[in-house]
Amino acid sequence: MKERTVVCGLDVHKDTIYTALYNGKDHTEVQKFSTFGCGIKKLSTWLQDHDVKKVAMESTGTYWIPTWNELEGAGLQLVLVNPWFIKQMPGRKRDVADAQWIATLLHKDLLRRSLVPPRSIRELRNYSRKFVQLQYQITRVLQQMNKCLELCNIRINNVMTKMDSVSSIGIIRAIVAGNSDHQTLMDQVNAAVKKRKKGMVEQALEGAISDDQKFLLELGLQQYDLLLDQASRIETRMEEHCQQHYASELKLLRTIPGIGKQSGMQIIAETGADMNAFRSSSAISSWAGLRPRNDESAGKIKNNHITKGNNYLRRILVQTSWSATRCKESYFKYKFEQLHKRMNSKKALIAIARKMLTVVWNVLYKQEPYNAHYQPVYNEQRVAAQIRYHQQIIDKLNSLG
Repeated sequence: MKERTVVCGLDVHKDTIYTALYNGKDHTEVQKFSTFGCGIKKLSTWLQDHDVKKVAMESTGTYWIPTWNELEGAGLQLVLVNPWFIKQMPGRKRDVADAQWIATLLHKDLLRRSLVPPRSIRELRNYSRKFVQLQYQITRVLQQMNKCLELCNIRINNVMTKMDSVSSIGIIRAIVAGNSDHQTLMDQVNAAVKKRKKGMVEQALEGAISDDQKFLLELGLQQYDLLLDQASRIETRMEEHCQQHYASELKLLRTIPGIGKQSGMQIIAETGADMNAFRSSSAISSWAGLRPRNDESAGKIKNNHITKGNNYLRRILVQTSWSATRCKESYFKYKFEQLHKRMNSKKALIAIARKMLTVVWNVLYKQEPYNAHYQPVYNEQRVAAQIRYHQQIIDKLNSLG
């Protein structure tokens, strides 16, 4: 008689893991394990004792990650699923039933797997997302220091384009050091800014600095320096990691207009660099949340907003797309100008981000550099029709005198 395959379903919570085994006919009694380190190790041993090879769990917050790491090290075949795709029927929602339901769907191969990249990518992703968070914190600290200066009637923001420029930070350091005279502060300003703004710079630096605002500026400057140092250390760690594991992929990505070293590392961290995980460029666009949602009824499109997806990947793609549209003789620049004629800049930029992600997929999938000499293909019939249309408008205007 053929031995039945035993699978396991896990319902992971903050303090407890509910576990159910299923052999295709019967469920075992649901077991409970602690989410502490000793409890997860005990779960791993229990699964091996019952000869379980395949385990499925829901991606509930971050609770699943320690369990995944421990079971992955034990050599088990793991499946992560989105809870939205395995909702039970109303009236059957309880922890015991959840674990059994997951095990049943896993045995019948009805689960839609979530993408879990290898450990090296997960490590790079932790660095990348922390780097992004630090950039947000740096921006917030700069805004707080600017507010302190405005309360002292020092209007750096009126004459400087950036609060993190050398001149702006130099002025703040001089104030913290006790040099609040506007003539002394003028020495920190770049000569080009003085020439461009003429007398405005000196007027903007005339203020009355109180002791409390000076103290707050000192705290803000210390925090700013600390955040910059942490961001620099993380960026260095990211570079070392990419050079060790993904040097060729990073080199290929940097051939695409608008993608630099930092943005390339973030794209690798979020996509996993292995495009075999996505069956096509359309699939990765959907995963990133850069495709219009499918919301049509009775032949009418009710909603064409983009879907939810990987926010970190979408953010960096929008940034690189904006940079690519500023590159001379770039296909992305041409396409953005073409789209901008019939839609606003935000929608056009999202469309460019989707096209850039398609290029990223092809570059990494084919392991070929981007063709920088690409020339847009013009449809001669469409161009002729546009010329006729605009000529009709011109003739109509001429007839009106």
